[in-house]
Amino acid sequence: MTDATPRPGAPAPDPDLLYSEDEEALRAAVRSLLADRCAPATVLAGLESGSAHDTGLWRALATDIGTAGLLVPEKLGGHGASAREAAVVLEELGRSVAPVPYLTSAVIAVTALLGCGDGAEVTGPLAALAAGRTIGVLALPLPTAPGAPPDLAVRAAADGTLTGRVTSVADAASAELLLVPAEGPDGPALYAVAAAAEGVRTETVTPLDLTRPLGHLAFDGARGRLLATGDRARAAVERALLTGAGLLASEQLGVAEWCLAETVRHTAGRTQFGRPVGSFQALKHRMAALWLEVASARAAARYAADALAADSPDAPVAVAVAQAYCGPVTVRAAEECVQLHGGLGMTWEHPAHLFLKRAKSDELALGSPGRHRNALGPLVGIDAP
Repeated sequence: MTDATPRPGAPAPDPDLLYSEDEEALRAAVRSLLADRCAPATVLAGLESGSAHDTGLWRALATDIGTAGLLVPEKLGGHGASAREAAVVLEELGRSVAPVPYLTSAVIAVTALLGCGDGAEVTGPLAALAAGRTIGVLALPLPTAPGAPPDLAVRAAADGTLTGRVTSVADAASAELLLVPAEGPDGPALYAVAAAAEGVRTETVTPLDLTRPLGHLAFDGARGRLLATGDRARAAVERALLTGAGLLASEQLGVAEWCLAETVRHTAGRTQFGRPVGSFQALKHRMAALWLEVASARAAARYAADALAADSPDAPVAVAVAQAYCGPVTVRAAEECVQLHGGLGMTWEHPAHLFLKRAKSDELALGSPGRHRNALGPLVGIDAP
């Protein structure tokens, strides 16, 4: 891998939106696994049984293929890859609405830990996350967006005990390690807390997207291990949110691509008046317009992943553009999928509703499109009207 980090004062490198051979090989491995273990019928059956996460699939994805350690340097037990490779994994996970905590654990939690230095209190949990032995989450509400200091609902005492409540934390019920931003005696801090520790309580809630469960976390004197304080803690949380929002666009891209492909397949095979309904001009226009939007979403998502991988100074702009654009496109693709499937698209048995719910959930996760549009103006030096 080449070092694409720009020199101080140097212009941002030209973005590379194409997929490398290694990225395509990774895609093939992940897609093959998901085709075998995460068919729509399998996901639906898991939801009907009340299982939020497929632990066997997560083990195969995170440990056997090794995707949990993509963002972790080799010296810390990972694979030393970049956001580009993680984006490819998320595209495939979005394409199958896989019920696994990849975004929350292998992307957001890992990135937060990487920003806390290289002390023993960090390297141990990081190695466990990279190996897929542990699931970690950043204890912030799922809608929390990058670019502004989050409201800290947890307070830390001088002895490291935490008190407070955090709502709507994605994958909280599956987490074994909680990374808790808190207001400490000396300002903002980041603590590691075992989910099973005394004084920690997880309240499950029913989310819109059943494949990405939410939970409320309550801390009542829970003992935390200090990871970082002050500016370092603040920067670690911000980088985690920025990376999560940027790579979420790749998951959204995968959702939109599945919806478009499934809609084209269905309308090409369903006949009316003796001809495929997909041959009707009105439907062809709708699908052609959607194809153009999905192609543009791919460019935006790839730009965000490449900027994050290169640590480009344009990364905040790239992420804001990707989230402002990809969220609405993905929802539109899912809505078109449901509508153009007719009555079939409204049934529980057809997986279209899984993709619509994931699209709507993702649109609000890590900042709404409107929030990112508002943030984009100041980033590029344009004042809001």
